[in-house]
Amino acid sequence: MNSSDKKHIISLGGELASGKGTVSKILMKELNFGIYKNGDYFRKLAKDMGMDVTTFNIYVKEHPEIDRQIEYSATEYAKEHDNFIIDARLGWYAVPESFKVYLKVDIDVAAKRAFFDKERKSSESFTTIEEQKEDMQKRYKLENERYFKLYGVKKEDESNYDLIIDTTNLTPEQVANEIKEKYFEWLKEK
Repeated sequence: MNSSDKKHIISLGGELASGKGTVSKILMKELNFGIYKNGDYFRKLAKDMGMDVTTFNIYVKEHPEIDRQIEYSATEYAKEHDNFIIDARLGWYAVPESFKVYLKVDIDVAAKRAFFDKERKSSESFTTIEEQKEDMQKRYKLENERYFKLYGVKKEDESNYDLIIDTTNLTPEQVANEIKEKYFEWLKEK
């Protein structure tokens, strides 16, 4: 990609509870960037329809127009804005001229993070970490099937990204620092 085609946008995708939200907040503050979060919109729609996020994932599979509306909203936003972070699983696909980052995490660590995340409690309610883990694995599978059917892409295909980070044993600050370092290098490349 020619440097003139690049936008000052970081698309931050990745696995459930890999740290996208926390890292986004750090990057926003340190880069003075805005943020665009598909997940908030998705959760709001689920809540408005009286569904938990997994049930809504199943519902959206039967209503692809909702999925397209959610994913393409980032494309439209990027046409009018610069200097922001896209916190979305398919942000890299919606805005290909962005710096594309994928965060990975061990499923057991992810389940523990998600289970103790207070912000998730309004749309997810599990009594054990194992229930959380099973639900996350189900959602991961549902999302992969849906994204491949609708867009012909696999979000975990590492060739889609400029940077892949395993966050399992890293602090959010370490992840943000690595992203910033590689992002500035990417901006300088021709």
